This record gives sequence, C-alpha cells and structure tokens, in this order.
Amino acid sequence: MRRLVSRLGVPAALLAVACVWGAAFVVVDQAIAIYPMYAFLGWRFLVASAAFLALFPKVLKRLDRANLTKGIVAGVFLTLGYILQTAGMDGANATTPARAAFITGLYVVITPVIQAIGLKRMPHISTILGAALSLAGLYVMSGAGTAGAWMQGDTLVVACALAYSIHIIVLGTTDERHDTAALTFIQLSVMAIACLTISAFHERVGAPTDGRVWLAVVLTGVLASAVAFYVQTWAQRIMAPSRVALILVTETAFGGIFGWTAAGLWPLREVIGAAVMLGGMVTSEAVAAFAPAEGHVEFEAVVEGVPAPVLEDDREPSRPWAPIESEPRVDESGDET
Repeated sequence: MRRLVSRLGVPAALLAVACVWGAAFVVVDQAIAIYPMYAFLGWRFLVASAAFLALFPKVLKRLDRANLTKGIVAGVFLTLGYILQTAGMDGANATTPARAAFITGLYVVITPVIQAIGLKRMPHISTILGAALSLAGLYVMSGAGTAGAWMQGDTLVVACALAYSIHIIVLGTTDERHDTAALTFIQLSVMAIACLTISAFHERVGAPTDGRVWLAVVLTGVLASAVAFYVQTWAQRIMAPSRVALILVTETAFGGIFGWTAAGLWPLREVIGAAVMLGGMVTSEAVAAFAPAEGHVEFEAVVEGVPAPVLEDDREPSRPWAPIESEPRVDESGDET
C-alpha cells in the first residue's frame, strides 16, 4: 500500500496542489477586479493563518526568538513579492494571469544565479542554460519590439520574482534552530498584518460582501496556502524534495492554461514563449535534482510556489527539512529510512 501511495498518490496530490496554484492566478485577478487589492490580500492571508493554525496547532509552541526573527524577515520579502505580483494584475496597465504565472516562475532560475554570485561561485551549467532559455522565452512572450506588448504589470511581476528570490535565499540560511511550519505561520501572519494595515489607511473598506470574493479568499487562503503546505510536508516525508519540485513546477503551466482559457485567447507568441520559459525552469530544476550529492544543492520550499534549487553554503550547517510533526521517511520501496 505504501508503495502504491508513493508512486501514485503523492504525485497526484502534488499535481492537485500545482493545479490550485495555477488556478489562483485567475481567481485573484477576478477578485481584485471587484474588491480592493490590499484588503483582498489581507483577508486571504488572515484566513490562511487561521487555517494553518487549525492544521498545525502545535506551531504556537515553536514561536521562539530564532523563528520569529527569521520568519519576520522572510515575511517582509514575501509580502513585497505578493503585493508586486497582485499589483501587476491590477489596473489599466495590468498583465494577464497567464503571463503573471510564467513571469513569477522566473524566481526558480533567478535564485541560484543570485546565490552563486553572492557565494562567489560559478553558476552550474544547468543554471546558466535554464536562465538563458527563460530569458529567451520571456523575450518571445513579451513581444519585444511590438508597440504596447510589454505592460507595466509585466515589470511589476518581474520585480515580484526578484523579491521571491531574495525571500528564498533568506530561508536558505535556516539551520537546526528553525522549524519550517513555524516559519510558514509567521510569514502568513506578517502578510496578513501588513496588507490589512495598508488597506486600513489606504483603502478603508470593510469585510468583503461579494460571495465571489469570499470564494477567492477561501480558495487561495485555505487550499493554496494551508492545505498545500500540509500536502508538501506529507509528500516530502515520502518523496525526495527534488522530485517534489519537479512536479510542482507544473504550476506555471496550469497558470497559463487557466489564464488563456479564462480569457478565451491563446496567443501563439505567448504560448511559444511560455513553453520556452517553462523549459528553462524545468532544466534548472531537473539538472539540480539529479546532481551528485557533493553539489550541495537543496530545494527550498516556500509558502506557495515551486521549491527553488539553492546552493548550500559550506560555511553554514546543513538545513534539514523540519516539519512540525515529523514521521519516518519512506522510500519508494516502502522501507522506512
């Protein structure tokens, strides 16, 4: 039974998570068209925090100084990323959900490039190739040279990808003092507090009254955040983090499919460019996944989104995956390890 769960159940559950994340781009785009952006984000992450606490009640025991310090710093960059991403889909110069999904995914290739520079290492050939493919795909998808093809919203989402990369690098410096679930709860709480505070001063609106907004809040807050984290935690007890990352990279593809379907348009240029970008992301993830152990590549899980390959700094202690309620890890043969 364990072997069957490992081979079929876990990949299916992770694909479902990626599908929900991809659909979230369309759901958010529709929600902020009828309800202010900061208020939506605030309610989204307030609900996510409550749902996360319901799933992981013991997380409150882990809110010590080390987790709070790291979680708040990571939460600031994650908040910035979500604000930039959502703002990119809001307003007259907004990008589309499909484009936002693929441009956001650039953090998968940006992260190892930034870290390699910071550690003064030559980037792995897979990182260089992945980045080159992603940039080529972005060039094609953006319609460079075509008047009005590149929108201000696209620029904001590129900035979002950069913020996500810094956020992942911050998380990459965790050690045995930190707990993954505690860090996630803190980040969700930081985003909820920050966005609701900004909304209180900038937008001054009450709680949502439209059922469509509440549906979006529940989908993104409960399923895309709390439940998705639970599934990732469960999956990484059974499957290697690198394989989890390879499955979750399909989030961008789902985002494109849902986005183009919702719009009723499948622009050939965008589809081709997006496919090349996805190829770059998969290249970066796949080669890192099968790199020898001495390459010191780990996959840093985030609140929502594809785990990114992160170079382990030899000067830092190793960073084990630390779910709040650990269980024996099971390999594909069904044996405990």
